[in-house]
Amino acid sequence: MSEVSQSEAPLVVLSERLTNSAAFTALFREGMDLVEETAAYLDGDGRAEAKMLERTVSLTYATESMRLTTRLMQLASWLLLHRAVKEGEMTLIQANREKSKVKLSAADPGAPDMLERLPEQLQSLIARSMSLQARIRRLDASMHLPPPSERAAIGNPLVPQLNMLKAAFER
Repeated sequence: MSEVSQSEAPLVVLSERLTNSAAFTALFREGMDLVEETAAYLDGDGRAEAKMLERTVSLTYATESMRLTTRLMQLASWLLLHRAVKEGEMTLIQANREKSKVKLSAADPGAPDMLERLPEQLQSLIARSMSLQARIRRLDASMHLPPPSERAAIGNPLVPQLNMLKAAFER
């Protein structure tokens, strides 16, 4: 038997395996739990807390709770899409096409000085959703990179931008 050289060995594409990992399963559960916890809060204690807020803070509460639910629905959509990949209902390539409908940068929170005036539990839910969003965005970026062979063919993505800058300054 002859040994296969590194250049001849098939590449393991990690992005194809991420949805089957224990880390993805934990992230999925955390995301779905956060959606449920947020819904329970906004329909229960949050309603009561909102009624006790002064008018300007009440408006911020309404705005931030809408941003929070929008953010969580986008994250849940992404998680459900990738769970479908995990369960073999679609390929990562199909998920990559479908994920364009999901906005992972949607609904960033407002000004910190206004957020500080919101009830603690809502502040906590917002912070946790932002942390989840950041982790999902990092995972998404690594999962949906083109395969290494395609990236090599593309070359350095900065070259076209640098060429445009160079051309602009030569005028």
